[in-house]
Amino acid sequence: MILFKKIKYYLFVKARILKYKLLSDKKPIGSKPRLISPVLFSGEGEIVLGTNVQFGYAQSAHYYSHYSYVEARTKASKIKIGNNVVINNNCNIVSMTQIEIQDNCTIGINFSIIDSDFHHLEPHKRNDINPPSKPVKIGKNVFIGNDVTILKGVIIGNNAVIGNGSIVSSSVAENTVVVGNPARAIKTL
Repeated sequence: MILFKKIKYYLFVKARILKYKLLSDKKPIGSKPRLISPVLFSGEGEIVLGTNVQFGYAQSAHYYSHYSYVEARTKASKIKIGNNVVINNNCNIVSMTQIEIQDNCTIGINFSIIDSDFHHLEPHKRNDINPPSKPVKIGKNVFIGNDVTILKGVIIGNNAVIGNGSIVSSSVAENTVVVGNPARAIKTL
């Protein structure tokens, strides 16, 4: 049984982690992340990782089938992930300006965070360059549930909790629980 588990790990996990390392065109700076599942790092900007950053979780959905995507799209883009951050399987972090996730955050599966619309909303400008973009910041000790999307310009205060399935389009005060689409405060901690 132990031999079977090792074979399964090397064939279905370790090989995929190596594959996405080879496909990545960007190497993060800072500490080396703990890769439990594959991550593709991409872009022209800067990706900075603190100590003890973990991508993926074996006892969770999408462990064998998905990968995470982290892109600092332009030369001016910056993604900074603090210390002791755990990001579950299948995350999507894409920055045109700046995204910051501070220390001690825990993030669920199917997480998405973007700091731009990546196109203009007006029909006559949709193919223009330089779409609207605003930095995103997630404070310290934030807990984010599964299937959460955080949109441009959002600041999430320290110790906040974002409930499953939420779409966060406006800032969240510290020590606040928010849920829904759009996310609304339901409780103060």
